[in-house]
Amino acid sequence: MELNSLTNTPGARQRRKRVGRGCGSGMGKTSTKGQKGQASRKGHKHKLGFEGGQMPLVRRLPKRGFNNAAFNAKALAVNVSDLEKKFETGAEITVVTLAKAGFADNKAPKVKILGNGELTKKLTVKGVPCSAAAKAKIEAAGGTVA
Repeated sequence: MELNSLTNTPGARQRRKRVGRGCGSGMGKTSTKGQKGQASRKGHKHKLGFEGGQMPLVRRLPKRGFNNAAFNAKALAVNVSDLEKKFETGAEITVVTLAKAGFADNKAPKVKILGNGELTKKLTVKGVPCSAAAKAKIEAAGGTVA
């Protein structure tokens, strides 16, 4: 093999399109720019995705991707008065027992105990966030918050 015997594979190189060189070339008269209009004028350069004033495809499609709403879930409020109604004396309150009692669901798994109402039963709260007022009322009734 010698350098002067090397050739390109057929179709590897194409000739440059020479527009505006007469009717016989097939690219004369309008020089492949179509008829009249914005795109046929000299110096016309449209931005990427421009569709002649029509709403571009990128803006017609819906937005997709990351949304912080999934991580911004609010906690369901469970008042001390609700615990008084649903639980017996000496019960242990966790996220699971609150879900079984109907205070939590799959849409909002976070729960927080608030201090609205009165509590007379001794309850043990484990792994559930409480407000300061709720913690004071649970401990005043003889319960514990862990």
